[in-house]
Amino acid sequence: MSAQRDHSLDHTGLVKSLPPETKAALTARSDAVGLRHLALYLAALAACTVGIALQLPYWPLLMLPQGVLLVFLFTLSHECTHKTPFRSAWMNEAAGHICALAIALPFVWFRYFHLAHHKFTNDPKRDPELEQGGRPETLGSWIKYLSGWGYWKGVAQTIWRNAFGTITAPYLPERRHADMRLEARLLLAVYAAALLSLLVSLLVLWLWIVPLLIGQPALRAYLLAEHGLCPPVANMLENSRTTFTTRLVRFLAWNMPYHAEHHAFPNVPFHQLPAFHAITQDHLKSTSNGYREFTANYMKQLTR
Repeated sequence: MSAQRDHSLDHTGLVKSLPPETKAALTARSDAVGLRHLALYLAALAACTVGIALQLPYWPLLMLPQGVLLVFLFTLSHECTHKTPFRSAWMNEAAGHICALAIALPFVWFRYFHLAHHKFTNDPKRDPELEQGGRPETLGSWIKYLSGWGYWKGVAQTIWRNAFGTITAPYLPERRHADMRLEARLLLAVYAAALLSLLVSLLVLWLWIVPLLIGQPALRAYLLAEHGLCPPVANMLENSRTTFTTRLVRFLAWNMPYHAEHHAFPNVPFHQLPAFHAITQDHLKSTSNGYREFTANYMKQLTR
């Protein structure tokens, strides 16, 4: 159940109250920590990939964890938009573009889309996440949302528009339009080549396309909890939800279940969010004890 607490400090007051040395420690980035997390993540993904490619016994069952690992690359891409998972700028850029290729989320475009979301979090008229269809309000729209149909349709339209159409969103700086156009055309070229490879081998289908489709509902359910059922207010400790969950989910999502903390102080890298949570926990206004609880509460809201 969402916890509603009455405390005086909003996110700006809380961050301003931190001593300079605390801020410095919280915002310290690390190539070593980021690479260690990434190595473990890629090792799990590689194990599933090898099992599917070699068609080991019961290999179709591996497509579910393969898909979950693939779609949750979104959370790494998200962190890279903030330039926080690694200390080295080029590592953040490289990881963001590789994730873009894997999940069809153009990285240059997504950075500005996501920064606008941070600026206007949960504002029904200005948050671009809500402008792209909002959140499900009926049981049918919730099922459709979980299917990933809206995501795939949205990214397909975005890539095509960036490649060949007119880029008009006000949060996309004109100086980056050419980069967005090049990025989108390169993605389309790679995807065309991947589809052509199916004429020779179905490996891309089993390693990538089907797992992405299977894994997308898990990511949709996770993302809905970040701001779903949160009020449209300015306080990031209230318009964003922290979900208390398992170490495995926190690992998959690069600690983004600490989402209110992330919105309150986006410069804090993923590995410092638990420490920041220790500071913010008494000021959080929206929390859930796990994704099962949040989903149950969301379902109650839908069926009223």
